[in-house]
Amino acid sequence: MRWSHVGLNCADQKTTEEFYTRYFGFARARVVDLGSSQIVFLRRGDAYLELFPAGARPARPANDDGPQAPGRMRHLAFRTDSVDAFLAGIGDAADITLGPLDFDDFICGWRSVWLRDPDGVIVEVSQGFEDEDRPTAAPDHHAKDGA
Repeated sequence: MRWSHVGLNCADQKTTEEFYTRYFGFARARVVDLGSSQIVFLRRGDAYLELFPAGARPARPANDDGPQAPGRMRHLAFRTDSVDAFLAGIGDAADITLGPLDFDDFICGWRSVWLRDPDGVIVEVSQGFEDEDRPTAAPDHHAKDGA
């Protein structure tokens, strides 16, 4: 099993495509012609975004790191060498919803900022995250009490 893609509903596919190609380094990989509309696939390395045409623009998420309701995607996330350099490069196009925040209490140098894409999807940009050497084991939800 391998990761495939994230599908995004876009109020304006061209604007969304320009955002992810300009600021996140994606490139157009395929277009599926549906006659009156199209689906656009963007690729960066092994990561794909699938851009669908959508109806009316959805309500803007709260000023945080994304929707918290079950069954909703909370945010997309990308890694960079420098959050500050990324923000300098994106300039006024950054609709920041949270941060930048430092998480040095957990990992020295871990820093993140959250912003909205043109369709209101929250996008996290982070630097310095590292896996744990020995992550805590997941609880065994199948074990019975007292077993």
